[in-house]
Amino acid sequence: MRIELNGSPVETGSSTLADLITERGFPEAAVATALDGVFVPRNARSGTALTAGARVEVLTPMQGG
Repeated sequence: MRIELNGSPVETGSSTLADLITERGFPEAAVATALDGVFVPRNARSGTALTAGARVEVLTPMQGG
């Protein structure tokens, strides 16, 4: 299915947000996620279904000054 990930269209076979995090190689414990503009806590990702056209944001912490 086609979704938008961090502003870019992507094809994914993932059915949940947790599956997408794994599929894309994000460090699960070190990212924040949002689906269609709504924050999704880490413990809710496996129960958060993805649908075609979903807008997903995955944010990783940045270091530096």
